[in-house]
Amino acid sequence: MTQPGLPPLQHIQSLPSWLVGRVAAKGRGLVAEALAEEGLKLMQHAVLAATAEYGPVAQAELGRRLEVDPKDMVMLLNHLQGMGLVTRSPDPSDRRKNAVTVTAEGLEVLARCAVLAERANEELLGVLGEEEKAQLMRLLGRVYGPGAAG
Repeated sequence: MTQPGLPPLQHIQSLPSWLVGRVAAKGRGLVAEALAEEGLKLMQHAVLAATAEYGPVAQAELGRRLEVDPKDMVMLLNHLQGMGLVTRSPDPSDRRKNAVTVTAEGLEVLARCAVLAERANEELLGVLGEEEKAQLMRLLGRVYGPGAAG
């Protein structure tokens, strides 16, 4: 894998963990830039997607599923609700909780974000051919482990 005797920095930069981290950072940056066209940040997009997938869903449950602190979830949902992408209302099964639901506008934004994210990932992997992209996805799935997407 790495060559013995490399200078220390070159050794670090030759490690798979370093390279995967750098590629991930580049990919996150490209996707973040793309989502900004819709006025969203990465975590806001994730909350919107989770709401669409699991909603109506308790606000606390969204936080648990996405591993987001409750105070941060409130700020994320305030932003999404302010944009008209989600609504919060008392949960019919427990009126002490808020149920979060994606709006029709939220679904439209989510669809546009999917296209933007795909474009960003195409840019990220643009140096690879189609077979190489498929191989990379298979290998990343294996490294990530059982149950990995793809």
